[in-house]
Amino acid sequence: MDHWHLLSLTTFLPLVGAVFVMAIRGDDPKLVARNARAVALLTSLATFILSLLILVAFNPATSAFQLKESASWLPSLGSGGGMRWALGVDGISIWFVLLSTFLTPICILASVGAVRTRVKEYMIAFLVLETMTVGMFLALDLVLFYVFFEGVLIPMFLIIGVWGGPRRTYAVFKFFLFTLAGSVLMLVAMMTMYYQAHTTDIRLLMAHSFPLSTQIWLWVAFFASFAVKLPMWPVHTWLPDAYTEAPTTGSVIMMLLKMGGGYGFLRFSLTLLPQASAYFTPAIYVLSVVAVIYISLVTLVQTDMKKLIAYSSIAHMGFVTAGVFSVTTQGVEGALLQMLSQGIITAALFLCAGVVYDRVHTMDIARFGGLASRMPKYAAIFMIFILAAAGLPGTSGFVGEFLVLVGLFKAKMWVSAVAATGMVLSAAYMLYLYRRVVLGKLVRPDLMGILDMSAREIAVFAPLLVVVLWMGVYPATFLRPMQASVSHLVSTVQIAEASPTGMSVAQAEAQVKARAARGPVAAMRQGMSIASR
Repeated sequence: MDHWHLLSLTTFLPLVGAVFVMAIRGDDPKLVARNARAVALLTSLATFILSLLILVAFNPATSAFQLKESASWLPSLGSGGGMRWALGVDGISIWFVLLSTFLTPICILASVGAVRTRVKEYMIAFLVLETMTVGMFLALDLVLFYVFFEGVLIPMFLIIGVWGGPRRTYAVFKFFLFTLAGSVLMLVAMMTMYYQAHTTDIRLLMAHSFPLSTQIWLWVAFFASFAVKLPMWPVHTWLPDAYTEAPTTGSVIMMLLKMGGGYGFLRFSLTLLPQASAYFTPAIYVLSVVAVIYISLVTLVQTDMKKLIAYSSIAHMGFVTAGVFSVTTQGVEGALLQMLSQGIITAALFLCAGVVYDRVHTMDIARFGGLASRMPKYAAIFMIFILAAAGLPGTSGFVGEFLVLVGLFKAKMWVSAVAATGMVLSAAYMLYLYRRVVLGKLVRPDLMGILDMSAREIAVFAPLLVVVLWMGVYPATFLRPMQASVSHLVSTVQIAEASPTGMSVAQAEAQVKARAARGPVAAMRQGMSIASR
């Protein structure tokens, strides 16, 4: 199926749809808006079908990049053919691609009724954003990745700045400056890699060994960008403002920006700079634990629905970073599942908040209460996602966190023990939110006539419900495609950490296998020992 250029088609079909939306004309604004939504929805559904074809063509038995596409892009740069248009998918990136194409049509359908001004421009921004996010997860060239990674900022800036809340100007500039500042450092790191390795091909860079002193500086530069995008404490302050002021569907799609940060840690920090990753792992553990505990406590005192959901997503991302840098199979697989799960659950929670906002036009938790008596369908759907966010077994929220804790237990027991308290805190703030909004007596006069969810709104939540329960009941469906790539990544990082001692690759592989009985933590400890020297 390589000759189909399936990856390029999936990447650029939304952009083609955006051109068609741009061409829509008419004297009736309502008709123009309806046609723009229809074209955008059909385009996003077609893109999702193409991404399903990628999954069908994907071979889960191999860790190699598949469906590869490569063409000359900037041939005058570099002795190895210069910078290339290079796309490929493996077990680490495939679910992020599907998450991007899955959420976009849901957001477009959910925007009906919520976005009433400049609808055509809103659809264009969403389709351009989809192209950028899909390309970000498929790029196999550093510069190409950077173009897509930063290209996301442009439509996101417009979505918040034009269709956001009353403090949108402050929120969007804070978001833009935070993310751009970190990305400038990443660009410098990429240029350094290019001048040392004479290539920007990610596959070739995986085989290139940078000196430890260089790795440390490169790692810090990449960290500056990925930590902001994820975001990690203490560079998280842009996120609550951006999520609160963004329109509901803008908050949902912004989850993909966070996924890009976690993906970057796996694809670049851990794979290309393994010794530096081992060197900084203790610091990552501390930051992750602080995010899980401190941000959970901050979440408990929030009075705004969207801000509470935004802070809760930061707390859950602490599990992701801890799992990634545990360099254990369970930890990395758990981190990937956690990102996918949070992409779905947090998106659903924002949409739940949007349902009541469209009716009451407030996010103040104190303004609600007793909605179950008037909105039983909403109460049931909201409860499922609340329990999933709290990590209830049988939902997607439990599987990822459980695997991360198992991996952390092998790598660093105290981190696993402390992080486990985050599951208790997440149950506390999620149940607090549900009790204040849904349970109790309906006493406010303006809520007496509130209507339950419409058929369109139920259709928006139905696929999200299916995925959350499917992932929780039968996670093997989602684990199987990633297992070969994760196992290869973990073993490669362990071997790379052992190799600087002067032994051959074969000797390093034998030593890593010999340590396997004592657990993957042995490889990380040796890497830290090497780095400290």
